[in-house]
Amino acid sequence: MSHPPRRGFTLIELLVVIAIIAILIGLLLPAVQKVREAAARMSCQNNLKQMGLALHTYHDSYQFFPASGWTKAAPGNPGGKWHSWRTVILPYMEQDNLQRVFDLNFHWWEGPNLNAAVTPVKLYQCPSTGTRTPITAAVAKPTPAPGRPALTFPQPLGPTDYEAVMGVGPVGINPHLSAPLYDAGNRFSVLHRDSQNTMLSISDGTSHTIIVAETAARPLVYRGRTPFPALTNDQGIGWVDNEGAFSFDGSAADGSAEGCGLPCATVMNARNDNEPFSFHTGGMNALFADGHVQFVRQQIPIATFAALCTRAAGEVVADY
Repeated sequence: MSHPPRRGFTLIELLVVIAIIAILIGLLLPAVQKVREAAARMSCQNNLKQMGLALHTYHDSYQFFPASGWTKAAPGNPGGKWHSWRTVILPYMEQDNLQRVFDLNFHWWEGPNLNAAVTPVKLYQCPSTGTRTPITAAVAKPTPAPGRPALTFPQPLGPTDYEAVMGVGPVGINPHLSAPLYDAGNRFSVLHRDSQNTMLSISDGTSHTIIVAETAARPLVYRGRTPFPALTNDQGIGWVDNEGAFSFDGSAADGSAEGCGLPCATVMNARNDNEPFSFHTGGMNALFADGHVQFVRQQIPIATFAALCTRAAGEVVADY
């Protein structure tokens, strides 16, 4: 008996199908990546919103905002030890059990405090952040005196991708302006070293004053998207570090220098050890003094961004 011939794919048809599938996958992957990054960016913004609510609740309780970091005795830091703004807002982020471990009569690296410092806090980590290294050591930071000694930790510290913006660096920013504006009296934002600023002190407007920005992956040093493990960094030593806050002063496009005047016109994402830095495409998230969070694009003019980093310098802020 004769049998009808079997139908099947020819080699050419099979190759065509494989090629079509490959093209569809190639078209789909970028779309999936964009959706994933959009979700990570929204999660990052939510982290900052929670920090904003905590900072406002702290202000309601104490009648002033916390310092970016304490180095001496002051209201909010009666023991006069080194502590971070992130430590004191823990109770207002449903982390009061973690805060109870802290003893403010010791520096953050002393006594029982390292038992809390090794605990990762999800709200202090951006899901877009790239390569990290475990924080098992810190180089000495001698200023302000008496400074912090070189340290090693038995367990890695919990990291942070967010830091207070203390203000601007006049030497780096004034050359970008038509006339010098910034000096020691007007250069600061809301959270800076040993400060206790109130809401009323923000005369430039709370919606035009950045208080916290992304500064991701520290203390590992990045230049652009490339990590440089051999470079040392004395700040951003986990979320407990009181000396991680920075003054914005602009950087070179390749991240090789900062605060160098006209050659340092890059606002963000060039270097992470002392400037705004994120792993988002095209910008970074910032928390403003009124509690709103905004994605600030990296094409923003340096003078405009500098104006957003002060609370009472009297600038007229252009659209951004």
